Amino acid sequence: QVQLVESGGGLVQAGDSLRLSCTASGGTFSNYDMAWFRQAPGKEREFVVRINWSGDSTYYADSVKGRFTISRDNAKNTLYLQMNSLKPEDTAVYYCTARLRGLVRYNSWGQGTQVTVSL
Repeated sequence: QVQLVESGGGLVQAGDSLRLSCTASGGTFSNYDMAWFRQAPGKEREFVVRINWSGDSTYYADSVKGRFTISRDNAKNTLYLQMNSLKPEDTAVYYCTARLRGLVRYNSWGQGTQVTVSL
């Protein structure tokens, strides 16, 4: 099972940008489809965006479409989330997650990185 470590979170102002990274180890990164989820205080974890193993297929939640961009570098075992035009409602703990190609459930999760967007 692949191990995941997120980084890049922080405190920013509305309209700013951040790039999150998720580094994988313990598995063949290109065997995994990847995704970002987030969880705001008092709310359930929600899907943000996913990318397939090769990086040529992505799917975004409506709430982030046009502002966030997911990408991956299989040579570096790293997943990215470029977040532009951040809004206070983007404040959450962001988690990266992995699932083996062909499976439905995401079964490897990172510890999360906090993103806080102030007015």
